Amino acid sequence: MRNTSGTETSSMRVASRFPRLSVVLALSASALLCVAGPAHAAPAKDPLPADIPDYQAALDAVKSTDVRNTVCRFLRTPVPSEGAEGPVQTIPETAEPCQGLPAFTIKDPVALNEITPGFVAGTAPPLPTEAVKLTQLVSSLSTTVNGRNATVMLAPTQGGGWHLAGVRDGDRDAAYAGKATVGTLVFTEPQIRGWYQLKLTTVEPLNDQARQGLEGQASVSLGNYQKLVKARYADKLPGSEYDTKGYSSGYSPSRQEDGTPSSALLLAGGTGATLALAGGVAVLRRRRVPR
Repeated sequence: MRNTSGTETSSMRVASRFPRLSVVLALSASALLCVAGPAHAAPAKDPLPADIPDYQAALDAVKSTDVRNTVCRFLRTPVPSEGAEGPVQTIPETAEPCQGLPAFTIKDPVALNEITPGFVAGTAPPLPTEAVKLTQLVSSLSTTVNGRNATVMLAPTQGGGWHLAGVRDGDRDAAYAGKATVGTLVFTEPQIRGWYQLKLTTVEPLNDQARQGLEGQASVSLGNYQKLVKARYADKLPGSEYDTKGYSSGYSPSRQEDGTPSSALLLAGGTGATLALAGGVAVLRRRRVPR
């Protein structure tokens, strides 16, 4: 008989570091065993916020005056011309950045999950707790401002809590991340801007890029999805030639002007403007076209 105690212990240890994933697995398994509840029962709510570490700190961050003022400065700044690369202009400092702008609120943050380097490399098993990790929180605006929406990106702070990592044009990230429900997990394959839904160990596409990433299939097992991403990126992980040359489609964090890693996510091929907090200076930049 095969000894599985080591595997079970390892899985429990991983799940303890990813409470959201363990909740998803438990709820998904329960859903397979339970019949539908009473007709009058209220729809189930995603328990996501309660399982994000230091979620109150994230709420405090998006409701803070500093973050709101940063968003207002971003929305006041003209979008860089198409095709421009790198830093374009400094976000202007004004005494009242939000003065004269339409009223808006920043929605509560939701989890942005990504595939892990170990899963891509094939060194991690095709298990939800090994394949996907929480990398950032994202919040969109309650309404458009100056004809634009924006996404606030929060990154984990060393020692606990969350801080502003950047502001990006549009609300795509928050819209897709918000599709997670009880028993499912939403994650992104940022290199192709693909968004997927994970149900137990079945991966389903949520947008056209993801459908292309699954080669047109309506769903695949997590194991088969791992084979696809390994073929695409195993030679593009941190430290590879593809990464060190700075190609925008590489599997690595974005870089600041001084070459150090930035906390902003690299979403390859995005054409929207992004406010990057680099070296304490806020600059508006246009993403590079993937190569």
